[in-house]
Amino acid sequence: MKKGMLILLCLIMAVPFALMANGSGEAASGNAQVAYPKGNFDFVAPAGAGGGWDLTIRTVAKALSDTKLVDVAMPVRNAPGAGGAVHLGTLQAKKGDAKIITVYSPPILFFNLNGTSKYGFRDTTPLARLIADYAAFVVKADSPYKTIMDVMDALKKDPKSVKIGGTSAAGSMDHVQFLIIARAAGVKDLNKIDYIAFDNDGATQVMGGHIDLFSTSLADVMGLVTSGDLRVLAQTAARRIGTGKAAEIPTCIESGINETFQNWRGLFGAPDMPDYAVAYWEKTLSELVKTPEWKAALTKYGWDDVYLNGPDFTTFLEKTEQDYKVILQEIGMI
Repeated sequence: MKKGMLILLCLIMAVPFALMANGSGEAASGNAQVAYPKGNFDFVAPAGAGGGWDLTIRTVAKALSDTKLVDVAMPVRNAPGAGGAVHLGTLQAKKGDAKIITVYSPPILFFNLNGTSKYGFRDTTPLARLIADYAAFVVKADSPYKTIMDVMDALKKDPKSVKIGGTSAAGSMDHVQFLIIARAAGVKDLNKIDYIAFDNDGATQVMGGHIDLFSTSLADVMGLVTSGDLRVLAQTAARRIGTGKAAEIPTCIESGINETFQNWRGLFGAPDMPDYAVAYWEKTLSELVKTPEWKAALTKYGWDDVYLNGPDFTTFLEKTEQDYKVILQEIGMI
């Protein structure tokens, strides 16, 4: 009997250690601790290489490694398709996964609202809002449009008179960010404005005269602006940002349009991400944004620090979704 009791006691004591050894993404029950992180993370940019999502998540991975806040590998892979909607669909098969970390921005709201995907931010685990850059409305160097109000005045007379282009689909970010500003400028019949979506060559299209105005991210065109190939009519921050040539670009507010648009970017986990993983990332990311390495990255890329923790980020997403819905309803995309 004593021997049997001893064996039983040993088995009971072994359970917590077995759970800890199996902590590479599986939650332990009860009060047992989980070894996390263990093994590689899976960092995903839901678009091709070289874009804003790709740059953001690679910068996050590098900063986490440089600061030693994360001591396991964080390889980044690209999963393009339908402006990020394909990856969001794939993510649903990862329910409860503790290792996959992905980046999104306003399109995660747009492609659910406009019907591109039945999934949205509620089908993820929002972890943190990290950065923001801003929209820019650019024309070729010899364009007859000298200010953003020149464009708006033309659209007020004839909504078909100016061809707008972007690299997101109709009803998604490049389209909607322009409509938000146009609406604030008093342009009517937003649904009649011609918007043309391109894969990745919007700058080439505007320089070639195929479109009149390219709606994009300010960070994505600063090289061509600095070289003199493009002119920025206005950007959508509440103030002038950056240094050098960037600091010369007027805001929409300065131009007489009392509106802003923020291209935020944040990190998301899989749906139903385990609590221990959520807690780990809340602590880790809150520490990351205070480091000199992260602040240097913000300066390098001209990003604003707009950090929000997971719960506050979720509240922000809920409110912003309602704001975007107004525009999409007005152009008949809901």
